Amino acid sequence: MPTRLTNYFLRTLREDPADAEVASHRLLVRAGYIRRQAPGVFAWLPLGLRVKAKIEAIIRDEMTNAGAHEVHFPALLPREPYEASGRWETYGDGIFRLHDRKGADYLLAPTHEEVFTLLVKDLYNSYKDLPLSIYQIQDKYRDEARPRAGLLRGREFTMKDAYSFDISDEGLEVSYQAQRDAYERIFTRLGLEYVIVNADNGLMGGARSEEFLHPTPVGEDTFVRSDGGFAANVEAFTTVVPEPTPIDGLPAAEVFDSPNTPTIATLVDLANANHPRPDGREWTAADTLKNVVLALTHLDGTREIVVVGLPGDREVEMKRVEVAFAPAEVEPATEADFAKHPGLVKGYIGPWSPEGAVLGETSATGIRFLVDPRIVDGTEWITGANLDQKHVFGLVAGRDFVADGTVEASNVRAGDPAPDGSGPVELARGMEIGHVFQLGRFFAEVLGLKVLDENGKLATVTMGSYGIGVTRILAIIAEGNNDEKGLVWPESIAPFDVHVVATGRDAVAFELAERLAAELERARLDVLYDDRPKVSPGVKFGDAELIGVPRILIVGRGAADGEVELWNRRTGERQTLSAADAVAALTA
Repeated sequence: MPTRLTNYFLRTLREDPADAEVASHRLLVRAGYIRRQAPGVFAWLPLGLRVKAKIEAIIRDEMTNAGAHEVHFPALLPREPYEASGRWETYGDGIFRLHDRKGADYLLAPTHEEVFTLLVKDLYNSYKDLPLSIYQIQDKYRDEARPRAGLLRGREFTMKDAYSFDISDEGLEVSYQAQRDAYERIFTRLGLEYVIVNADNGLMGGARSEEFLHPTPVGEDTFVRSDGGFAANVEAFTTVVPEPTPIDGLPAAEVFDSPNTPTIATLVDLANANHPRPDGREWTAADTLKNVVLALTHLDGTREIVVVGLPGDREVEMKRVEVAFAPAEVEPATEADFAKHPGLVKGYIGPWSPEGAVLGETSATGIRFLVDPRIVDGTEWITGANLDQKHVFGLVAGRDFVADGTVEASNVRAGDPAPDGSGPVELARGMEIGHVFQLGRFFAEVLGLKVLDENGKLATVTMGSYGIGVTRILAIIAEGNNDEKGLVWPESIAPFDVHVVATGRDAVAFELAERLAAELERARLDVLYDDRPKVSPGVKFGDAELIGVPRILIVGRGAADGEVELWNRRTGERQTLSAADAVAALTA
């Protein structure tokens, strides 16, 4: 039977929701697909569930083709597995924790690696049981500090997470590639443009990690790519390290007065005005060494101050810093931090001073000094002298100071060389839609997942993890498939195959529309039939445009002559056809 709008649970809205920042949020609410319950939390209405189910069906189909089997875990899980892996603590404030009536700790699962591992441990004990790939489509919960953009970044979201289990690293490679290939097929079937980028492996290590990003202006991730084929997110980008240069013969460092120069810009101006270069070139920010003070809060609650040195024409990129210092939380040092370390003179910090207060390997301050990889031996810098209103010129790395190590902390810029030698990179915005990750043996080790190998000895299983954001994908598709009137779904995931609209007051139109809707249903098409009486054609057309079914069959003025109008929302083409020809076109 066709779905009739007279008794379908649907109300469209004429006004945009006040909190909508992006098109997908605005249109999904207005068209009656979702309804806000709390920040980052949405109810799913019938139209939304139909689209979501079609996306899930494509995912299930390709997971089956990849040899994976579906399971389903609860969202409410006990503390113990996450405590064993260490993630009960490392998640910090990012998860929802709760107690039952007996005081036992639970969480709303942000992800399920631990319980998947324990399930296999409980049931499998031999290498003959492997390889194994299992997956679920389940809701996840993360206490986002600033949930925004509707379904693109919420506190509750649906995710497909799959896990592979192998006895060897070679087996993991095969399982990983099978999932990676399935992802490419899924996104192709969904009509989603994607870029596969190298990603950071995170706390668990692992040999390989790749993200599938959808290029979009509303993306929250920055990624880099080169014409030669390199692609990575900014967290995983590695700086091309220049060769060291000779130190012998370089002039000694000199300290100069530099009043009122707490910024790089003011320092460069003073240097050009009062200390011109011998070669006639002007000083630039790239000649200066910027020293940024960061505070790390470690898992045990201790707070550590570190100083990061980078070229003055670069900025600290917090996403890269967070990865570099994980699992510690990172923030700029506060006034209280500076008060505890009076040797750090704000605006004039450097790794060396004429009074012997140094940072780095010879430091007695206890403050780690890490530098950008570009700061190699033999490079000369203008930087703070650790004295108020004074800077040092000609400070040479490897001679006057030695850092405690390097850190990938500075921002990546268009034109930076790709680390694989494939040319300069460009920057783009994208939204993560999938992630494939070789976990290796981290979870199997900490949770004791071992099986007997061919020699009868216990061997630790190696794992892969593969995630797809189902509800995020729905929002991304909506984001890229709309016009000024409403949504325009791809046929593969549209809530209905055909939207039949009966217009006018003539009973003939409604009778013909009724017959055509039934005929299309018998042809195994899902039909939404707008049979609402006493609703103007303008309102019906407006709802049809807003809802976004790509094929609309209008039955109105020509009904008495057996004529209808076939409207393709994706192309804008409208044709007047006989009823029979219209059915033939829709069922072809």
